[in-house]
Amino acid sequence: MDSGRAVIVVPCYNEGRRLPVAEFQQFLDKPGADLLFVDDGSKDNTAEVLRAICAGRENRATLLVCARNGGKAEAVRRGLLAALERGAAFTGFWDADLATPLDDIGEFLRVLAARPDIDMVFGSRVKLLGRKVERRASRHYLGRVFATVASLVLRLPVYDTQCGAKIFRISPETAKLFDEPFCSRWVFDVELIARYIRRLGSSDAAAARIYEFPLMFWRDVAGSKLKATDFLVSFRDILRIYWKYMRTA
Repeated sequence: MDSGRAVIVVPCYNEGRRLPVAEFQQFLDKPGADLLFVDDGSKDNTAEVLRAICAGRENRATLLVCARNGGKAEAVRRGLLAALERGAAFTGFWDADLATPLDDIGEFLRVLAARPDIDMVFGSRVKLLGRKVERRASRHYLGRVFATVASLVLRLPVYDTQCGAKIFRISPETAKLFDEPFCSRWVFDVELIARYIRRLGSSDAAAARIYEFPLMFWRDVAGSKLKATDFLVSFRDILRIYWKYMRTA
C-alpha cells in the first residue's frame, strides 16, 4: 500500500448541469489527492461531463459507472471499496456540488498526517465569526435537531454528522467499515460512525479518534435533492441504526 496515497470518492447522480467542471479540473491540475467519481446510474449526461473532467488527467482521476441507481450510500460505498482496491492509504468522500471547497481535502490530510492517533476527519459546519458558512435557516435548525438525536444515539458529542466531506485513514479498524451495504440511504454517515464504535468497542474510544474540522467556507448549493420528507425518513433510519448497532453497545 502507498503510505500516503489519498483517493477521494465523489458520488454523482444527475449532476450534469451543475457539476463545477472548472473547479475539478483546476484541482486535478495541481499536486494532491486523486479523485474517484462514481456515476450512480444517472439518466442525464453526467457520465459524459465526468469523462471530460478526467480526460488527460487519468493519473489522478477515475470514473466508476454504475449500471443503475443505487442511492448515495451505495455509490459512496462502491467508490470507497474501489479506492481500497487501488491501494489508498487515505480515502473518503466529497459532495459533487463542492459546497465544501476541494482545497479543504489538503487541510484534512494535514490533520491526519500530524495526528497519527486520529482515524477520521469530518467537515463541521459551525457558523463562527470570521468563517463563511451559508446555510438556509430551515435546514440549519432541522440539522441541529437531527445532530442532537444522532449524538444521543451514538453516545458521542459530535456536532455535525451530515456534512458531505469526510476522510478516513485506512487502518485495521476502518478497512472493513465499507464491506456491508448500508441500511440507510441518506444517513449512512451515522451508520458508518456506529460501525466504527462497534469495532472499537465504545463511543469513548471512537471520540478519541475522530476529528471534527470547522470549515472556513461552506454554502448551500441550489439543486439539492433533499426533500422535507427525507428528514422524516432520516429520523426513522436513526432508529434502525440504533437497533442494529448501538442497542447492545
